[in-house]
Amino acid sequence: MVVPTGTTLLLTLACAPSIWAKQPQAPSPIPAPLRELPWGQLNFLHTTDTHGWHGGHQQEPQYDADWGDYISFAHHLRQRADADGSDLLVVDTGDRVEGNGLYDASDPQGKYTYEIIKQQTIDLMTVGNHELYKANTSEREFEEVVPGFKDAYVASNLDIYTAKDSQRRPLAPRFRKFTTKNQGIRIISFGFIFNFKGNAKNTVVQSVEDTVKEQWFQDAIREKDVDLFLVAAHAPVRDGPEIDTIYKAIREERWDIPIVFLGGHTHVRDYRKLEKNAVALESGRYMETVGFLSVSGLKKVSQGKATPLSAPKYQRLYIDNNLYSLQHHSATNVSTFDTDLGLNVSRSITAGRSALNLDQAFGCAPRNFWLNRALYPSKDNILTLLEELIIPDTFNNASGTSPSIVIANSGAIRFDIFEGPFTIDTTFLVSPFTSGFRMVRDVPYGVASKALKLLNNKGPILVTELLALADTKGLSASDLLPSYIPASTASLAQTAKRLDKHSEAFIGKGSQQAVLGNGAADTRGLPGYTTVDDEGAEGDDTIHEAIRFYGVPNCIAANVGFDPATDAAHPEKVDLVYNEFIQNYILLALKFLGESREVSDTQPALQGKSMTNVLSEWIHQNWPCEQ
Repeated sequence: MVVPTGTTLLLTLACAPSIWAKQPQAPSPIPAPLRELPWGQLNFLHTTDTHGWHGGHQQEPQYDADWGDYISFAHHLRQRADADGSDLLVVDTGDRVEGNGLYDASDPQGKYTYEIIKQQTIDLMTVGNHELYKANTSEREFEEVVPGFKDAYVASNLDIYTAKDSQRRPLAPRFRKFTTKNQGIRIISFGFIFNFKGNAKNTVVQSVEDTVKEQWFQDAIREKDVDLFLVAAHAPVRDGPEIDTIYKAIREERWDIPIVFLGGHTHVRDYRKLEKNAVALESGRYMETVGFLSVSGLKKVSQGKATPLSAPKYQRLYIDNNLYSLQHHSATNVSTFDTDLGLNVSRSITAGRSALNLDQAFGCAPRNFWLNRALYPSKDNILTLLEELIIPDTFNNASGTSPSIVIANSGAIRFDIFEGPFTIDTTFLVSPFTSGFRMVRDVPYGVASKALKLLNNKGPILVTELLALADTKGLSASDLLPSYIPASTASLAQTAKRLDKHSEAFIGKGSQQAVLGNGAADTRGLPGYTTVDDEGAEGDDTIHEAIRFYGVPNCIAANVGFDPATDAAHPEKVDLVYNEFIQNYILLALKFLGESREVSDTQPALQGKSMTNVLSEWIHQNWPCEQ
């Protein structure tokens, strides 16, 4: 049996339970009609925005496969490539951290996941914004993850000030030139992050626009004997300037060389055809999707001579990350799918989850509460639950609470609550952020009551103005907005129009899709993602029955200590309470309303508790499990 390297894995394997694939708590996948894998000359497996979900989904059968299963899947496809002389490349485009108990609950964070991730052979990877929010996270990325993947890790527009000598240097090599194993395809690859401004002070993100002008980049794209440019980018493939900037820079010098972009950040499935010889794939979120892209008809460039005008053929497939799909696409079955390394990694995940006690329940949810699968406001929407029960109960029970308006950004909630046990793991899935609550005291009621309207697109605050403020404060507006609304959108008013026009919340063509639940299959297919992209509606590997997907506001608010609907008179002044993450937007809203306050005028609220604390404590008190 092959034993994975790495101290953490070796320690956890000693207490591992019996052999299985996937995690023992995860439900078995439900068979559903599948489309075939469009295998080609050069093939890519792509993950992005996994956010610590390397143990798979414990409550959703569509995503029961874990990182160990993904390792076994990639192994079988590499064997297929070796057998028929084609090639397979595995790519990851960042945001591997924050959002799951396996990462977030350990001390230090990532104690188990760093070694688990490194067991997969990855040919190209880059960084996401969540690797950069905290200085210690980016330091561990530089000290552990980059060396673990050696030249496969590429960081074209990111520098770090190292803790050892405080010198500024690239997080990883700026680009990589390599030749594929079987076909001998010569590739120049880059690794970009979008123009992110919310990083900690020990990292520097250079704009993509400035990076493509640098001499090293210009020299790289002018190299001769290149058959393909491959760009791994933690950036949306649509509705953002970064992909277009890189594409134009390459095309100004190399008009005929094929380009493949593998993107991320917006948590959607999407495929974009920039032109006949350049495509971009984005592969979802949370280990729900393994993206697949194949290229056939590549011809080698000889001594820099132009490729023939006939373009290669590109085909994509979005694979539901469950054992039924992975076994089907790898031509294996229950008895032949697992590899020794994959099994060992699955065991390590189980041991890590057990050590962190992630299955310990705070309480039990009486039914499902949805973030986007239920209309807001409604009794089935998790934001309505927060607004009407959790926030008022929490602040009414807090000592010394004055009449208040409490505002929370919807981006603080990342996932649904499923009927049944609400565990330690669930708290990190639903709300993984650590920022607490703050407040501005004694705000005139007439001002405080209008702040929510401004933040929710009923006033003059535009996204561009928020971004301008974010630049001066070293923050990013992207996480203020719901995950399907890119920060590059010109204004909240434009966003509102798009949501009114499209009930399923489009980002370009790529997001006509639904968040999956755990419903049963029927003759029309399993409920799930129904993606429409530049190649049409045949990209999902599982033939799904579509689920309606609703938009949510940027922020919600609850009145505490008074009810303007029934009270004869509202308070003259209230405390305005909010998630610390949106403090700068709150202060900007107050400024627009003529009530200018500074950061020095704010103070902690609720004894520093985060939304995660608020959720888990309320559920423990109000949703007991039946004995």
